[in-house]
Amino acid sequence: MTPQHNGAVPAIHVPDAPITLSTASVYPEKVPSAFEIAALLGYDGVEVMVSTDASSQDLNVLRRLSDYHQVPIKSIHAPCLLLTQRVWGREPWGKLVRSKEVAEELGADVVVVHPPFRWQREYAREFVEGLARMQDETDVKFCVENMFPLKARGAEAGMYLPDWNPVDQDFPFVTLDLSHTAVSGSDALGMAGDLGDRLRHVHLADGIGITNKDEHLVPGRGNQPCAPFLEKLAEDSYRGHICLEVNTRRAA
Repeated sequence: MTPQHNGAVPAIHVPDAPITLSTASVYPEKVPSAFEIAALLGYDGVEVMVSTDASSQDLNVLRRLSDYHQVPIKSIHAPCLLLTQRVWGREPWGKLVRSKEVAEELGADVVVVHPPFRWQREYAREFVEGLARMQDETDVKFCVENMFPLKARGAEAGMYLPDWNPVDQDFPFVTLDLSHTAVSGSDALGMAGDLGDRLRHVHLADGIGITNKDEHLVPGRGNQPCAPFLEKLAEDSYRGHICLEVNTRRAA
């Protein structure tokens, strides 16, 4: 993609697809700042990244923020990062159950979940089947996110089980992250085509992908096909979420 002169992606209307803001996009600011910014800029909703920020974990606080700013919570990102291993307990299934319950209470449509880390072998062994059982019990969609392999001295080291790439896995619903496609060197448009109706959630970002760094650049500032990707979603009558998940740590 050729960025515009100001680094921005041209405006593209995607019918009936909520455009939401991840609370991760305001880090190191807290969750209340994300709601304030989402309301100010006219986002259709917020994705809550459950993190070490206490306000991201508190159902009552989240409900009050949503009501006060009149910004719905559209998705919950389960605490499955390395930095959130102790948030909502250390048992991975318990984290997913809690994420589902919070999503149901707040009227969110989606729970974003990462595939298990390689060292979570018991969890990984049951992940596909267990997630399918949980999906049968709720209308909330568990969307498994594409991750990326670690690269060292020209070799790739797998960090996730059953795989970092959900395309060939038996998951009903998937989140596609364009910063992660940059790191993995994946074809974002090809992945979207392969996923078809299983693609129900997008983390819109950008990246250059020359290192292991997960950059989460503003769309248009990397080499990912952000504009063609959005055009494809529009052409395919995509009805999932498009969630802006960018790194603003260096912003004033």
